Amino acid sequence: MISIFDLEKKFGKLEILKKINLEIAEGKITAIVGSNGSGKSTIMKSILGLVKPDRGEIVVDGITINDNYSYREKIGYMPQIARYPDNLSIIEVVSMLKDLRNSELEINPEILDAFNLYSELEKPFRTLSGGTKQKVNVLIAFLFNPKILFLDEPTSGLDPVSSSNFKDMIRNEKEKGKTIVLTSHIMSDIQELADDIAFLIDGKIKFNGTIDSFLFDRREESLERAIARLMTEVPA
Repeated sequence: MISIFDLEKKFGKLEILKKINLEIAEGKITAIVGSNGSGKSTIMKSILGLVKPDRGEIVVDGITINDNYSYREKIGYMPQIARYPDNLSIIEVVSMLKDLRNSELEINPEILDAFNLYSELEKPFRTLSGGTKQKVNVLIAFLFNPKILFLDEPTSGLDPVSSSNFKDMIRNEKEKGKTIVLTSHIMSDIQELADDIAFLIDGKIKFNGTIDSFLFDRREESLERAIARLMTEVPA
């Protein structure tokens, strides 16, 4: 579904991505994991067209992206922090996005039910709690029934019930054949949801494969401990 070839990116003299090669499988959940500054956010933003790589190639669902942004119609993106106009309500933000996309799709009532959002729809965005804003993030990411979902720290700020419901939604999207890419610092969430993992250190991929093989190779049952083991194996 997504292929990355020899991707490089520098910010000034700082080398962020160092010849990244990565395959993200269709119909699976892939986690991109790494410490702060490892390059995972830059990879995600490069695929989304928010960062322009210095070298390399990215192919999304058969389309080499370059300056062709039509592929983004297939993508739903949930950023880590929700930023929308403070004076608009949830309904108005959704209406604005539908106008921009020229879409007649309606809000999925299952999301409204899962997150108890009905009573919040008319409230200005500035009055919403952090957790409710995160729920709106989910609502908008899923709004246009995208073929590919990018979820950045998706359970951050959600209460346990909402987090559990959201994980069920992610699994249901996978069962529909959707391709899902997520990042998270919560390794238990990664272990619970993801099929595959790409682990980055210092702009390079140190492991790319299934969660099960990653755990087996390091003789661990916990993903957090397996990652800690891998990090101690990397030369200083």
